[in-house]
Amino acid sequence: MARTFDQLTPPAALVEIGRDFHARGWMAGTAGNLSIRVHERGVDSFWITASGLPKGRMEETDCLRIGVAEGAIVEQLQPRTKPSAESSIHQTIYRLFPEARACLHVHTVDACLACENVCPGVEEMPLPPLEMIKGLGIWEQHPQVTLPLFDNILDVTQIAAAIERRFHATPPCLPALMIRNHGITVWGNSAQEAYDRVEIVEFIMSYMAGRR
Repeated sequence: MARTFDQLTPPAALVEIGRDFHARGWMAGTAGNLSIRVHERGVDSFWITASGLPKGRMEETDCLRIGVAEGAIVEQLQPRTKPSAESSIHQTIYRLFPEARACLHVHTVDACLACENVCPGVEEMPLPPLEMIKGLGIWEQHPQVTLPLFDNILDVTQIAAAIERRFHATPPCLPALMIRNHGITVWGNSAQEAYDRVEIVEFIMSYMAGRR
């Protein structure tokens, strides 16, 4: 039977996912960030990849644990690491969706191209009714679904705040969002499910980018 990422420790799973996504060109340079939620020592928290490190050469000690409630460092495997700049987005997703157990963010050319023609100010990008959408939990004959879009802001905490405001008022129909000119963020009820969903969303983005 195939081994899933959930059979590994969170740092080990993040290392494997990071190397996989880097090899596909989805996490070029030091781009992107990955996290897995845990409840350890009575604390709701998440392991996340550290800032400024190449995801294709990460080690388990390049991950650190952040508290969901306060966003403070709970555990640090080496003192020089610091949280990803986008930890606030992961924290927001975990606060909004208690069932979420992993949150993965990648940077791809196809995702950026797919939303290039969506006018500024438009907050949802319609997705084509492809069979692959079933993998995101949408089981309809001709699904009419959209991917939430958010503006790319230098201060990432402002993006996290925008996500919290919108999703608190109107939960998304998909477990994913897109930051313009940046990349997708996908979450799932397990590390394996989140990984599979990234593949599905990127398949859809590639389809959309290719037909422009």
